[in-house]
Amino acid sequence: MTPLVLIPGMMCDARMWGGIPAALQPRAIIHMLPTGDDTMTGLARDVLRDAPPSFALAGLSMGGILAMEVLAQAPERVERLALLDTNPRAELPQVRALRGPQIDRALNGGLAEVMRDEMKPNYLAHGLENKDVLDLCLDMALALGPEVFGRQSRALRDRADRQAELARFKGPALVLMGAEDRLCPRDRHELMHQLMPQSRLVIVEGAAHLPTLERPIETTAAMRRWLED
Repeated sequence: MTPLVLIPGMMCDARMWGGIPAALQPRAIIHMLPTGDDTMTGLARDVLRDAPPSFALAGLSMGGILAMEVLAQAPERVERLALLDTNPRAELPQVRALRGPQIDRALNGGLAEVMRDEMKPNYLAHGLENKDVLDLCLDMALALGPEVFGRQSRALRDRADRQAELARFKGPALVLMGAEDRLCPRDRHELMHQLMPQSRLVIVEGAAHLPTLERPIETTAAMRRWLED
């Protein structure tokens, strides 16, 4: 059974996947935390150094962006690819411009405020008052700390476009998003599905940027089907 490498989103750890890893047992699950470098290329080298010789690969948000970088560096090692609530394109200029001030605030004692004011409001579906999920997001971010925030922000800011790498991938693929995702909207996912016509596109209703926590049953079912294709 092919092992599964999971890469969480920005300022998240393995808890972002909720109960999904346990639900996919007895498959071997390897959690990778993108914390040790401030470039996508360096983070991907870290993943490939610690990953099995071949593996299924799933990433959400920044984790999906990093998964695409892993694919770019070692396509022969990735048997299956799942991209959740993510974006294959390079950073937009208007988003790049926000990174520096956010990094400065985080490094000067304001990480909790950056997460609370600028990030958490975009995570969940409208009308979903899930304080436990939001509290978990803040706890994960504070556990990782401001230095990781800075490194991850710079890696996202300077990332390359990876559409060509997706177009070359021919293995089983899943493109999944929460229907109300405002950070990585639907057109990005339709683009990835077009680049990988063999992929399954799954839109999870009642979820936004974190379907793994908002709608775990539906997300688990989609991932299990992807692994069994």
